[in-house]
Amino acid sequence: MVKQYETVFIMTPVLSDEQIKETVGKYQKLLKDGGAEIVDENNWGMRKLAYPIQKKTSGYYYLIEFKAEGSLIATLETAYKRDEKLLRFLTVSLDKFAVAYNEKKRNGGLKSQQKASEGKEKVEKAEEEK
Repeated sequence: MVKQYETVFIMTPVLSDEQIKETVGKYQKLLKDGGAEIVDENNWGMRKLAYPIQKKTSGYYYLIEFKAEGSLIATLETAYKRDEKLLRFLTVSLDKFAVAYNEKKRNGGLKSQQKASEGKEKVEKAEEEK
């Protein structure tokens, strides 16, 4: 059964831009060769880690959202575990609410909702002050 998944992996900060692109390309190819359909990708860039991992305090984050069979996840995570360039990884199955949320986020629907709710709050505060 095809489900939608989201995977995030953190690469070591000592990699060059070329090595980062090569590593990301390796996992994109692995997913495509396994029959996955990549829905969205998001390059989060270099970020500070919450705690040191392998004596490193920052890492290069990358997110891939895809649709695939469940059997592909074991193959993907085995490849992650064997890769010395990765500090951490996480793959989660998305339910219908998470899929809808991600779709809204991609289409910019959340920003307009946030602005609308902020506008309502400002109006309510102004009315309370009167």
